[in-house]
Amino acid sequence: MCCRAARLFDMSADTVLITGGGTGLGRRFAEVLGEAGATVILSGRRVEKLEESAQSVSDFGGTAHCIKMDVSDPASVINGIEACNDISPITVLVNNAGTTSTGMLLDLAENDWDSVLDTNLKGAWIVAREVVRAMSLRGQGGSIVNIASVLGTSVQKGTGGYCPSKAGLLHLTRQMALEWARYQVRVNAIAPGYYFTDIAASYLESEAGKALLRRIPARRLGDPSEMDAAMLMLCSSASTYMTGSVVTVDGGLSLSIV
Repeated sequence: MCCRAARLFDMSADTVLITGGGTGLGRRFAEVLGEAGATVILSGRRVEKLEESAQSVSDFGGTAHCIKMDVSDPASVINGIEACNDISPITVLVNNAGTTSTGMLLDLAENDWDSVLDTNLKGAWIVAREVVRAMSLRGQGGSIVNIASVLGTSVQKGTGGYCPSKAGLLHLTRQMALEWARYQVRVNAIAPGYYFTDIAASYLESEAGKALLRRIPARRLGDPSEMDAAMLMLCSSASTYMTGSVVTVDGGLSLSIV
C-alpha cells in the first residue's frame, strides 16, 4: 500500500511550469513538486526572486529552471512558453501568478482594475492557452491547476477587482475543463484562504486583517505547507478522474465570510 501511494504522487516524469514562482505560495509549490521528482520551471518578472526559489527547490533535492515572463503581456507569454518547451515539454501548469489592489470600488482607478484582471484572469487564460496548444500538438495531455481564492465565491470590502478576478478564474476553470477534456487535459483549481505571504502581508497586519483572523474557524492563518497535499493530488496521477473541481484550503474561512 505504501509503495502504491508513493507511485500515485510520483512526478518524476513531469515538467511543471509555475507562474509567479518566485515568492510566497509559488515558491512552496515549487519546493513540494520538485521534491516529488518533477522538473520545475519557475516564471515571473523578477529574475532574482526566481533564482532564490530555484535554489530552494535544489535544497529540497529537486531540479528547477527560471524563465522571465509577464503573464499580462501576451508576447512575453508566447516567448516564455516556447522557452519552457525547449527545456522540457510542459505536462503540468500551475497558474499561480496574481496581484491585488486595495480600495473601495468607487475610488478604484481603472488602471488598478485592469492590472488585477489582466494578471489574475486574462493572464491565466493566455498562459493556459499556449500550454494546451503545445500539449495538443504533441498529442499529450496534462494537468492545469489554477490558484483561485475563497474570495472567488465570497466578497470582502476594499479588495477592488480581486474578488471579481478570482470569481472569473473559478468559472474559467470549469470552462477550460469542459473544452479541453478532448485533449486529455484536466483543469482544476485550489481556493486558498489566508496565508502569510507577500501579497497578503499588509492587509493581515491591518485592523481589518486582525478582525478577519478572529473570523477564521481554525483561529489561525494557514501555513504554506498545508497546501502541499492538495497541490500534489491535483498535479499528479492521484487525480486522474478529477476535472472542473475546486479544492478549498482555508481553515473554514469561507464558512464565515458574509
